[in-house]
Amino acid sequence: MNNMASNSLDLTFATLADPTRRAILARLASGEATVKELAEPFDMSQAAISKHLKVLERAGLISSGQDAQRRPRRIEAKPLAEVADYLEEYRGFWEAGFQRLDAYLQQLQATNDSKEGSDD
Repeated sequence: MNNMASNSLDLTFATLADPTRRAILARLASGEATVKELAEPFDMSQAAISKHLKVLERAGLISSGQDAQRRPRRIEAKPLAEVADYLEEYRGFWEAGFQRLDAYLQQLQATNDSKEGSDD
């Protein structure tokens, strides 16, 4: 992985570490929203929400548009796709571990079944 991609992932993961920012992204996944709309479910000021939005924008996770007097925010897919691609590299590792666990559990079940059968 090149340094630029690594820096981008670092910024994305750091941004996603905050639960408020993840909640904002979850809301934006269902469509555009204004700062006021995004602030509604939170017990914090619009200024605090705006700070979170700036962090999300700096990471490229959201962008803002212009619609008359409104500046709706929308989610941007590219950084999330980069995270998905990064995690995909580890899918084989996790699947192999799950396959080993499944084989072990089947072995335990077979051992238990044979013990129960010999108790008769």
